[in-house]
Amino acid sequence: MFKKVLVAEDMDSINEAVAAVLKDLGVAEVAHSQYCDQAWLKAKKAIQDKNPFNLLICDLSFKQDHRDEKIPSGKELIALLKKEDPNLKIIVNSIEDHPQTVRDLWDSGAIDAYVCKDRNGLKDLKAAILHVCQGKTYNSPAIENALKQNNLLSLNEFEISIVKHLSNGLTQDEIEKELKNKNIKPSSKSAIEKRLKELREEFGANTNPHLIGIMKDLRLI
Repeated sequence: MFKKVLVAEDMDSINEAVAAVLKDLGVAEVAHSQYCDQAWLKAKKAIQDKNPFNLLICDLSFKQDHRDEKIPSGKELIALLKKEDPNLKIIVNSIEDHPQTVRDLWDSGAIDAYVCKDRNGLKDLKAAILHVCQGKTYNSPAIENALKQNNLLSLNEFEISIVKHLSNGLTQDEIEKELKNKNIKPSSKSAIEKRLKELREEFGANTNPHLIGIMKDLRLI
């Protein structure tokens, strides 16, 4: 069983419930953090002390308050910590069950299990911990059902980047410059114009703002 677990969760009630599951499984050391920045610092210090966490149980959404957080969501936290410590096992424990969100996280290669916070969430979380401890992956039943949808859309980095930049008010010339700076290909203005036209047709959008709205509704950006 895991010896040292970090729980990134902003709700006290969920933290208490997760702590009870970990105690029942015999986990010796459990740290909690209600902020992504704080979780990052705890994990970073543990690595520097040569006593890293074995497992991260992480929510995806964190409510904003008076604190100025540099890491806004669990998704960014997961990516940062996995890059810092490739051996870290990660379980997503979230109410978010949108198929595209789930698929993107699995495709990233950063997670080992995805549990949906529903009426069976704690039982599924316990199963996820046991599976991951044995070197296996796990999805709770609700997540498996979400992934079975046949209409999942998959966009590449180029497509997501150009629409995100467009939604932030950048011109196509500015988008071209941003793509080149990040070494994302293709990056030419003609390629950007062509792909935006194709995306408008694929999503049935009349204009670029309409396209942005549709993709935001689908949580693709």
